[in-house]
Amino acid sequence: MTVAVTRAVQIGARELVCASTGNTSASMAAYAARAGLKATVLIPHGKIAKGKLVQAIIHGARIREVKGSFDKALQQARRLAATGQLYLVNSLNPYRLEGQKTLAFELWEQLGKVPDVVILPVGNAGNISAIWKGFWELKLLRVTNRTPRMIGVQAAGAAPIATAYAKGENSVSPWPRPETAASAIRIGAPASWKKAMRAVNESGGAMLAVSDREILKAQEILASREGIFAEPASAASLAGLVKATRSELVAQEENITCVVTGHGLKDQASVRGV
Repeated sequence: MTVAVTRAVQIGARELVCASTGNTSASMAAYAARAGLKATVLIPHGKIAKGKLVQAIIHGARIREVKGSFDKALQQARRLAATGQLYLVNSLNPYRLEGQKTLAFELWEQLGKVPDVVILPVGNAGNISAIWKGFWELKLLRVTNRTPRMIGVQAAGAAPIATAYAKGENSVSPWPRPETAASAIRIGAPASWKKAMRAVNESGGAMLAVSDREILKAQEILASREGIFAEPASAASLAGLVKATRSELVAQEENITCVVTGHGLKDQASVRGV
């Protein structure tokens, strides 16, 4: 996000806009405040975790609720940006992807090598697309001679890419009413689905769907065994690892990285007893 906002400042933009299920809006609002820019957030009515929305509010963003899903909100955000008055910072923005790809660089740097497999949640599909780009560039520049297999994980109730992948289809059909407890990936028409499919196919990876029950179980495991409180969407990566292991998509001796994208305090409604 900081790369996208830096670009906005560079070209003289005065107001940022995004559609969001929560995390993007919180980040955009914070960086907009720091840069002295206005921020407008379009959110699907009743479909955003309060812990995320409160961050956008405290940072001074203007909040607009949209009837319908995240996909409707993104459509409106794109129309607003098309007027030239607002700068769109969703993952359609190429500068966002340039920033997101650096996670690949960090993994290479911190592990001292490229992992065999990278597993991460997939909603709008920006992360998997960008991270694959980062690994591909590392190989292109001969920093490494190999790339990892990319495995994307969607919630079963919002799994248009995983469904198309399982059927061997080359295109993704939007889901008009996605539903899952993992609010950050409750997206039925992923904007970057083509890039995500390319990442999976070029890397020899896979796209999986996991149930909400599997996601919430993974959330409990991360918290109780590793001391990591992840929001449900983030726990989808561990749920995907469990599924990939059982189906022998990955082997125990492989070096596997699961990406966690958001803290559990942002989305507390899924925790039993709260």
